[in-house]
Amino acid sequence: MREFDDDDISSSPYSRKVGERLRVIRRQKRLSLQDVEATSHDEFKASVLGAYERGERAISVPRLERLASFYSVPVDQLLPRDEQTVAADSATDAAGARKMAVDLVKLSQLSGQPFEMLARFLRMIQVQRQDFNGKVLTVRGDDTRAIAAMLDVPVDQVGQRLDALDLLFHAVGG
Repeated sequence: MREFDDDDISSSPYSRKVGERLRVIRRQKRLSLQDVEATSHDEFKASVLGAYERGERAISVPRLERLASFYSVPVDQLLPRDEQTVAADSATDAAGARKMAVDLVKLSQLSGQPFEMLARFLRMIQVQRQDFNGKVLTVRGDDTRAIAAMLDVPVDQVGQRLDALDLLFHAVGG
């Protein structure tokens, strides 16, 4: 009988969940394994990153920290979330009103206190939802009340105000 090796994770469901999170974040950043390897100047080899993502290989904490920095996300976002938190987030979504997609790229080009406050608020939502695509964020019914206060408009006019500011994302052909 052999002793357990830290790198032997064939029986670790948590390592597979970490791998799934790594893959989700990489895909949200719209990067292939080869893109990560090239952009990181070979610090993260495609084959090794793929093994992490499949849960076939354990990632060390310092390496996880460097990968989080590479992806520009907080390190805890590379770790799986508690299942109860995910279920609670999904339940609040179902109760929400009409969703609006905010163009984060256009928002970043605006200056002034309301826009900076809105950008901070939306970054907080991104962290909470673990959504780091960086270009568009869908705001839910509960979010619009806070946005209404920031933009000094009634809640039912948030969509119109965001549209007037050219901050609503409209899918091409949609």
